[in-house]
Amino acid sequence: MDTEKYVRLVQAHRSEILAAEQYIWAHPETGYREWNTSAYLEQIFENAGYTLTKAGNIPGFYTDIDTGRPGPKLLILCELDALYVPNHFAAVDGCAHACGHHAQCAAMVGLALALKASGALDGLSGSIRLMAVPAEECIQTEFRAGLRQQGVIRYLGGKDEFMYRGYFDGVNLAFMFHTGGSGKSLFDVHAGCNGSIIKQARYEGVATHAASTPELGVNALYAASLGLQAINSLRETFRDQDHVRVHPIMTDGGDSVSVIPSSSALAMMVRGGSLSSIRQTSVKVDRALAAGALALGARLHVTDYPGYAPLHNAPMMVDFAVEVMSQLVGSGRTLRTNNWGSGSTDMGNVSCVMPVLHPYIGGAAGKSHGDDYRIVNPENACLVSAEGQLALAARLLENDAAAAEAVIASYHAPYASIRDYLVDWDHYGKSEDLISYGDGQATVCFGSNGARCAQSNDRSEERRVGKECRSRWSPYH
Repeated sequence: MDTEKYVRLVQAHRSEILAAEQYIWAHPETGYREWNTSAYLEQIFENAGYTLTKAGNIPGFYTDIDTGRPGPKLLILCELDALYVPNHFAAVDGCAHACGHHAQCAAMVGLALALKASGALDGLSGSIRLMAVPAEECIQTEFRAGLRQQGVIRYLGGKDEFMYRGYFDGVNLAFMFHTGGSGKSLFDVHAGCNGSIIKQARYEGVATHAASTPELGVNALYAASLGLQAINSLRETFRDQDHVRVHPIMTDGGDSVSVIPSSSALAMMVRGGSLSSIRQTSVKVDRALAAGALALGARLHVTDYPGYAPLHNAPMMVDFAVEVMSQLVGSGRTLRTNNWGSGSTDMGNVSCVMPVLHPYIGGAAGKSHGDDYRIVNPENACLVSAEGQLALAARLLENDAAAAEAVIASYHAPYASIRDYLVDWDHYGKSEDLISYGDGQATVCFGSNGARCAQSNDRSEERRVGKECRSRWSPYH
């Protein structure tokens, strides 16, 4: 394969690529709010002669490039969203590109412009879909839940939403290059990473004067605090091989120091290396949350949102990527490991239905998602990234797309179709009261969603606290 050809095609648009990186860096927007970023890229694509399918009521778009010869459809993605990092040195209205998505978008500009050059598609078969996707980062859950309630979106994550809208229909395999750090290797690819569930818990108690009549109240803040302590007590039960992570924050703890808080709220993610470990840990967390509520006699409402599925990089696609990048940057700067990442990405959701590749390309410095994250080598993060993606696309689609067909044949997706995946994925969501009080009893139900429990092979667990254990101070008897 002539890698020098693809380097030339990308380098011909060096100024446009670097300008895109700088512009998007200076105009960060969080998930489902990336209107300016999407419009900026749309203009570049349309000026280059592309016809776009736009998402319409949310940011994002895609376009298809047909080689004129039959074959599979290869999807290449970039992510539009930034993070909310108010202390970041370059934050704009609290938002900053502290994960490098702006460099992904710049590389996509390079791909789009290079593929319009004469001879760029020579010898290739099938088609290429270029896609700009919103809302990869799992943040601002309440805002996204509001969009869902309004009927604007069905899923909190952009790739799930795009799959639901049919934008992945007809696609056979997919990849994207994520921005990575500036270590010894320039190109890193690992086995995969965790999936997750997003959880929100709200405790409801009874407000009263904190000094004169505290005995009449039910302190929702204390209930939430006990729930947090109970979660921490679970940590020794997490097995190393399950890669479990649980990280909560308190989003509401009261309004006045003189009033017993009647409401308190927690938000958290439950991560794991498999769908079963995520489900099992989520039930454990529900029990811990309920323990805090029972101790104080508070009510508890828990909402779960499907977040990310575990990512499994397709081994044969990894093989071809390592081959291409070794030719492009040298084998000494290309690293392949069997390591498992504890973070998450919604490329894992895509890996549920087709072979995918999600490697890292160097060029960044600072802490990922931190206040010092920045691109220090745009040559690598943007230009080499575009060159590598273009060369990999060519490697997969050359020779009647033999490599792509081999990848597709070798990969056994967890789900037979996007529809099957989305139907099952919906079972990971719930919104329910876990505790009810009445007749001197407190009834606690974990896993009351029968379909969800059936999927996880977990039995619904019900615990009753009878008259001998009734909470005298609960107002709900």
